[in-house]
Amino acid sequence: MKAVLCKQYGPPDSLVVEDVPSPKPAEGQVLISVKAAGVNFPDVLIIQNKYQFKPPLPFAPGGEVAGIVKEIGPAVTNVKVGDRVIGSTGWGGFAEEALAPASRCIPFPSNMDFAEASAFVMTYGTSHHALKDRAQIKPGETLLVLGAAGGVGLSAVELGKVMGARVIAAASSQEKVDVCLKHGADAGVVYPAGPLDRDAQKKLSEEFKKVVGGDGANVIYDGVGGTYAEPALRSIAWEGRYLVIGFPAGIPSIPLNLALLKGCQIVGVFWGAFTAREPKRNQENLHELMDWVAKGKLKPYVSKRYPMANAAQALKDMEARKVTGKVVLTMG
Repeated sequence: MKAVLCKQYGPPDSLVVEDVPSPKPAEGQVLISVKAAGVNFPDVLIIQNKYQFKPPLPFAPGGEVAGIVKEIGPAVTNVKVGDRVIGSTGWGGFAEEALAPASRCIPFPSNMDFAEASAFVMTYGTSHHALKDRAQIKPGETLLVLGAAGGVGLSAVELGKVMGARVIAAASSQEKVDVCLKHGADAGVVYPAGPLDRDAQKKLSEEFKKVVGGDGANVIYDGVGGTYAEPALRSIAWEGRYLVIGFPAGIPSIPLNLALLKGCQIVGVFWGAFTAREPKRNQENLHELMDWVAKGKLKPYVSKRYPMANAAQALKDMEARKVTGKVVLTMG
């Protein structure tokens, strides 16, 4: 089988496509014939040795796939050969075949194709865990989403609406905000390219407060970080919840007196660790998400599909923050 391999840490152009032996599923594992693989920001980090998980070289990036179960290992009972499934792999997904723990595989509805399915679990799983478990968002609350046109951001916009929130989408261009409005956002904010100086941060904070309105945002979903974090936090409501999702703009430094003055919570969201520590709750969450998909309440936005040979370009587009919604690799 063919796989996209990281043989030495480096930029996307250092990846190679080579033939490798097909893996065999061990106990509790599933071998998936991959039809599509989602491309996510952690894939950019993991090939540069900048991610929390560090697989031994050589390895294929790719944390989520959609395909058909080809073989199951001993003690697997939740899926069978021939099932169409989404699999969370951690890495190894940019290949024609991939292993996944059976506990992290789930069948998907017939109204979703392989590309949409491969673009679903990591982003919607993260945002669902963030909004439901970590923020405990309530109908009628105001949600401000930073990086709202990206994969996790757009999933947060859609899920916020499904959960009954008023959603404000913040992104780096009017074109990106318009995409969010088409996916249900109630209003939008265009923020300037960073890093922002103090004057720009102050101006952005005032813009956030103006658009959010009232007493501020009850929940802030920050998938950007950097110099955007403090202006957003300054727009939070009393007893609001500030969700720490990721840092493509850099790890921010936040004055903690703001948390005191707002009586707010700064809440970490690490969906990958949640899935490992609480697999039963994660499966319950995934089943709820799939039910919403089947009912037409959620639909991943796949803006571009790349052949496996163009994996480096897909990752470069992700790194340059040119991606709207999700992009995927297609196999075969």
